[in-house]
Amino acid sequence: MAVSKSTDKWKLKKWINIYTPESLGNSVIGEMPANEEKDAVGRVIKVNMSWITNKMSHSFMIVGLKVNDVSGSAAHTSIKYIEQTYSYLHSLVRRGSSAIYTVDPVKDKDGKKIIMKLMLVTSSKVATPKKKALRKALSEFTKTYASSRDCDSIVKEMIEGSMQSEGINSLRKIASVSKLEVKRLEL
Repeated sequence: MAVSKSTDKWKLKKWINIYTPESLGNSVIGEMPANEEKDAVGRVIKVNMSWITNKMSHSFMIVGLKVNDVSGSAAHTSIKYIEQTYSYLHSLVRRGSSAIYTVDPVKDKDGKKIIMKLMLVTSSKVATPKKKALRKALSEFTKTYASSRDCDSIVKEMIEGSMQSEGINSLRKIASVSKLEVKRLEL
């Protein structure tokens, strides 16, 4: 029986460095294989935020980076989404508290469409009328917040947590709020 000689397909692939977007520091976070440069364009890479920021407090955030263009051995990316892990979000809701979810398609200052999925956790159980009032106030806060900032500053403030603290302060008039988290941010 004759054995056919062929080269291993993995040996033909090029390894391309993946760079984070400018808003996240433009640093190398890894590499990926591709036959040609055009094959890498459009790929979405899931990365733990703590790998980018070097802060363990960001280990519950996952970032989806989309490859926009490849030049040489460098793949330049943009943020497609940022989401919290399910286990982290699940740990926030305790017995005797209420969880309120909103999904708000908003536009930033430049007119770019962003979908913000938020989760609000109260300190104690809340009646249905207060839940409706909190949901409405949270949606209004999200729209005014996003319309006054550009996309990069929204992402930066969400990662730092200043957006969440500003939201909690505006919602405390209705009920006692213990946590406000961005479940998912889609750009």
